[in-house]
Amino acid sequence: MHIYHSFSEYNNQKKSVITIGTFDGVHIGHRKILEKLKESAQYLNCESVVLTFFPHPRMILQAESNIKLLNTVDEKIFLLNKIAIDNLIVHPFDKEFSLLSAEEFVKNILVDKLNIQKIIIGHDHRFGKNRTANINDLIVFGKKYNFEVEQISVQELNEIAVSSTKIRNAIHDGNLNLANDYLTYNYFFSGKVISGKKLGRTIGFPTANIEIKEDYKLIPKNGVYIVQSCYENKIVFGMMNIGNRPTVSGENQTIEVYFFNFDADLYNSNLTISILDKIREEQKFNSLEALKLQLEADKIYSLGYLSSSSRI
Repeated sequence: MHIYHSFSEYNNQKKSVITIGTFDGVHIGHRKILEKLKESAQYLNCESVVLTFFPHPRMILQAESNIKLLNTVDEKIFLLNKIAIDNLIVHPFDKEFSLLSAEEFVKNILVDKLNIQKIIIGHDHRFGKNRTANINDLIVFGKKYNFEVEQISVQELNEIAVSSTKIRNAIHDGNLNLANDYLTYNYFFSGKVISGKKLGRTIGFPTANIEIKEDYKLIPKNGVYIVQSCYENKIVFGMMNIGNRPTVSGENQTIEVYFFNFDADLYNSNLTISILDKIREEQKFNSLEALKLQLEADKIYSLGYLSSSSRI
């Protein structure tokens, strides 16, 4: 997959089949559109092109919304690359770009820069200044500038009944089973292992403290989760606590991962953590000994889950 970070970088003279969207999560609904894109590009002997934007338009136009995203830019690139799209354009979204009229966007970018032959788009797609143009306008532009428009019907997408918003809500609520079903992969994040207070070591549960640099990345609600990661090409499993560590009077949210049957110096390593399921809510215990007993019970539960799970 060729990756471009603006329209100006794209210089392929071959005709293209394009789809446009934020594709946050690259979930099962997105994959339906992306498979159509690949099939159509192959049939027409064109390049397949996914056009997306960063920052997310709502970050610029609705800054007060404080939207959290399922994927960072790098994660989205990773997921789209696995689907084997020919070209991905991640164009910077800013207020100047948002002022382009619908026809300016179609003529100056889709036609002149991307050499469009066909666009595949959802029934509810809106574009142009103030998002005033819709699928009907796109069909008119297609006739004017000689490209085909294929609409993904509401019926097709309703059969899947999934959206990035539904997945965000599920993850925010700690319902990882539902979120992972919609995503078709285990929700994941990546971060650097930083030094913590090392309290876990004192009760036999040393943890890796994960720091995520992208503040727009959606983190699940506080609680204890079953997770997996990969270290030096080996899959490792463990359990993760997200929360404020009320038992030891913690104040800031932390992400701590304890790996089973694993001993290595992880400081300054970058780890990707995939979340398999939620065990329980975060709790405050009367003592470290009570916390230790609960963690031992969590470990027994997690190992039982892993021995019988089909998600691994």
